[in-house]
Amino acid sequence: MATQEKAAAGRRGSPMLRGRKREGYTHGLRPPQMEALRALCGAIIPSLPVEGLLDQPGGGGAEQAGLERFYRASAADGAIPDEVAEMTTRCVWEAMLLIRVILWMLSTNVGTLALCGWLCISGRFPYVSKFADMPVERREQVLKRWSKARWLFPLKVAFAIIKILSHYSFYTMVNEDSDNPSWKAIGYSVPDIDRPQQGRTEDAARSPSPPRPLDTGVVEARSLTDATLLGSLAGKGLEVKADASGAHHTVRCDVVIVGSGCGGGVAAAVLAAAGHKVVVVEKGDYFTAGDYSSIEGPSMERLYEKGGIFCTSNASTIMFTGATVGGGSAINWSASIRTPEWVTQEWAGEHGLPLFGRPEYARAMDAVCARLAVTGGCVEEGFQNKVLRGGCEALGLRADAVPRNSPEGHFCGSCHLGCPTGEKRGTDTTWLVDAVARGAVVLTGCKAERFILESSSNPSKSGRSRKCVGVVATCLGDGITRKLRIEARVCIAACGALMTPPLLRSSGLKNSHIGRNLHLHPVSMAWGYFPENKQEPRPLTGTCCEGGIITTMHRVTARTIVQAPALGPGCMASLIPWESGRDMKDRMRRYARTAHAFALVRDRGAGTVGGEGRVRYSPSGEDADELRCGLRRALRILVAAGAAEVGTHRSDGLRLRCGGLRDEDLEAFLDEVTVASGPLVPGPDKWALLASAHQMGSCRMGSSPRDGAVDGRGESWEAEGLYVCDGSLLPTAVGVNPMITIQSTAYCVSKGIAESLAAARVKKP
Repeated sequence: MATQEKAAAGRRGSPMLRGRKREGYTHGLRPPQMEALRALCGAIIPSLPVEGLLDQPGGGGAEQAGLERFYRASAADGAIPDEVAEMTTRCVWEAMLLIRVILWMLSTNVGTLALCGWLCISGRFPYVSKFADMPVERREQVLKRWSKARWLFPLKVAFAIIKILSHYSFYTMVNEDSDNPSWKAIGYSVPDIDRPQQGRTEDAARSPSPPRPLDTGVVEARSLTDATLLGSLAGKGLEVKADASGAHHTVRCDVVIVGSGCGGGVAAAVLAAAGHKVVVVEKGDYFTAGDYSSIEGPSMERLYEKGGIFCTSNASTIMFTGATVGGGSAINWSASIRTPEWVTQEWAGEHGLPLFGRPEYARAMDAVCARLAVTGGCVEEGFQNKVLRGGCEALGLRADAVPRNSPEGHFCGSCHLGCPTGEKRGTDTTWLVDAVARGAVVLTGCKAERFILESSSNPSKSGRSRKCVGVVATCLGDGITRKLRIEARVCIAACGALMTPPLLRSSGLKNSHIGRNLHLHPVSMAWGYFPENKQEPRPLTGTCCEGGIITTMHRVTARTIVQAPALGPGCMASLIPWESGRDMKDRMRRYARTAHAFALVRDRGAGTVGGEGRVRYSPSGEDADELRCGLRRALRILVAAGAAEVGTHRSDGLRLRCGGLRDEDLEAFLDEVTVASGPLVPGPDKWALLASAHQMGSCRMGSSPRDGAVDGRGESWEAEGLYVCDGSLLPTAVGVNPMITIQSTAYCVSKGIAESLAAARVKKP
């Protein structure tokens, strides 16, 4: 397998999704700051004594040795602090600066005294210790104070960020054998998936790698030079020209699409089928089922925006969005739910967008579901969905089967890290394959910088003063020195709701709705611990990372639903509230049998995208009330399903033991459940990190420039020939998983573009 991986990696020019060490760190922290950071990491995840573990069930032999190794391990060990330092550079610059200032202070005696108080006092000269010289027990006491700081919230923010990054690194870093020493102790192992046959035998390893679905149309810029890039593009049927000034290369096509996800992939297929030469520009890399390792850390690093460490500016919500060929469709949770009829009626009526009230939109949903081969149920549910369905049935609540873009027998719990069986049908295995078969080119490792706008030759006719004639992009490989100027008759922004607004702003567009009206479907999670009991007549089997991710859904209100998430060890540890180092390790020991259920709200409050990586968002009071209602229902479901203990991810570790539970005890506990803002908000000492996997509305359609960033056909109000075709188009949040809605909207928009191009061609003399 190693031989095949090297050969494949050389051919693709993109790293395999397996464990490998960084070749160097570029975080820029000085040794005294790194010493302080190492001490912080070691206090958050300390090395602990193992006395008493021998008395616990299951202690013995290799398992006991694994437990001892787990409890003795510290986040101060090895490269974890360097990894944490590297990841802080992905935070907004204010948070990164705050952390660096605090680390600088902790590297001095006076600064440590200011931030830690009497806990740094010692009986030896100079009587005040630097943070790194304090006993680990005192360092832990300091962090407990910081985590609850009411008004010194900068310390609370710094603690929250370092806690998240330390745990994420501790549970996701892998060695050259793609293993993590803590996994065995927590009951986790990389899923043993029946992968595609290619490369599984020695004969296959010696033979050339079989073609990938997009090979006839993909150009992977990371592995190319200026000369080979031009040759590759020309070989795909594109007109190319090297600029004599040396400023850029010029490429000409009919349509250029920035982004390859749910919007861009559909648009590419529709427009290529209409006979147009299409170029898809994608900054991420191209991976196929054989590349996906299901290893959390390396996979998220390559497949997610900012490696999965992408928070709102106030650190209240962590956002997950794809950054690979296929975009979000390559890493989403398979739920394929049609747009609710009452939502389309609202968009058509209240928002003045007739597209959503026409039969064409319903037919578009039919076409999308057919291409994705959506199925209505599953043969067997995984552990978490069994818990959700069982709890609903025990309470007499309705639990609906969730349609998926995978076969009914698909039992993969790692589709969020790229489906290793290839059975989940994202745009990379469906629409983009159709597009490439009709001559489209997918250019990977290439980041769009701005659209090229010129004065319109006939502004009175189009109502737009400018016309879009192409896009300027930068290839991310070291071998390409010049920018690309891709000229096209039509340009489409399909980068998603977090990345399309910055691209439009950098192109010079001024519409006030660009970057506003952002909806995130905020999610708050509840958990329940289900110890394995083989003595039960019908024991609940499995672990939290097995089986289809979302196969069951419960609706709480018109705006709130409950579903189950995908949480690898790193993501789960990042969300769990920290009360002490030992408590965290005790909690993570129960990882495999801890089921999560989340409440998702169709948010009415909205945020903004102020620039690349700068997202401002907080749930409105009304949305927080809906989240609380959904969270309370999720907890009831977990209790009814037979959990031994339940809780939330609120910072104070809110939880309830369920043995001998009385109804009044449960009600009293549920009355305590709150959904508070994140750590950047001064005052509250009880907060929970929210999550979002659905981003919508930041360049929404509108009936006029006063109502939206683009018109009802997806075209910019300001620039002729410039369209938006992704989740940012949606006028409001959908209220359910939006993949089918985004693809259906993209289908309609791109059909309209094809008709416009055909009409323009007919009018030419």
